[in-house]
Amino acid sequence: MDPIDGDPRALRRDDFPVLRELPTRWSDDDVYGHVNNAVHYAMFDTAVNGWLIDAAGTDIRRLPAIGLVVETQCRYFAELRFPDVVTAGLRLERLGNSSVVYRLALFGPRADAPAAVGRFVHVYVDRESRRPVPVPDRIRAALRLIESTVEKT
Repeated sequence: MDPIDGDPRALRRDDFPVLRELPTRWSDDDVYGHVNNAVHYAMFDTAVNGWLIDAAGTDIRRLPAIGLVVETQCRYFAELRFPDVVTAGLRLERLGNSSVVYRLALFGPRADAPAAVGRFVHVYVDRESRRPVPVPDRIRAALRLIESTVEKT
């Protein structure tokens, strides 16, 4: 069974066409001595938007349509700690007309298995009206770089 569809603990770095390194910060650790759960979501956001800016070759904040996060999910399997450099794995799960679903994983520096696995959903909306619009051409072109096994709708 494909780990993308099955047990997320079976995912490995090779399951992700995009890998981005994200350093942890001193303030990321909570009183329990590990990266706080809310930081995982910030890492997902940073990985997706950093990659989009690089792959699209533009500042996505200035496009007429912007991607709003409408859903996130995270499952936690192992602790991350400062000063670890975390590797975020990113792949496309689904590309729709106005939405994009990403599958993400966070890997500790020496770990083969993910410390966390999540989903991240962007819906593209007109910057002014906030009504859904098609995924912008520049974003869609960037997503084509990683869409080889994605469900298309």
